Amino acid sequence: MSGGPVLRVDTAGPIPPYEQIRAQLAALIASGSLADGERLPTVRQLAADLGLATGTVARAYRELEAASLVRTRRGAGTRVHRPPGTATPTATAPDRARLAALAQEFTAAARALGADDTTILSATQSALGRPH
Repeated sequence: MSGGPVLRVDTAGPIPPYEQIRAQLAALIASGSLADGERLPTVRQLAADLGLATGTVARAYRELEAASLVRTRRGAGTRVHRPPGTATPTATAPDRARLAALAQEFTAAARALGADDTTILSATQSALGRPH
């Protein structure tokens, strides 16, 4: 993953850091940005890179392993795992996991500003260039 996609974690946001890591890595795996067999950074390395506790990254990796998206082997590290028969995603398909995470982040931030559902929907429609 070195030189590849960059993970970003908002420690002040409403989504726990481990979930942000899990969702971003799951989205990168689903989109094909992280290939089958590709080695992920060690827990210590990713924690240091993101300025987080190792337990936070370890939890994200455990959840990815429970979802069969990665495999961890002593001496071989944690690697992306695409089960046999899993189709490689198309480059044009939207990254649904990342899109959902972004929507959650936006909604939480808008609510923190005091916006209600109607105001949030109106802002989203405006951003899409649609009348509301």
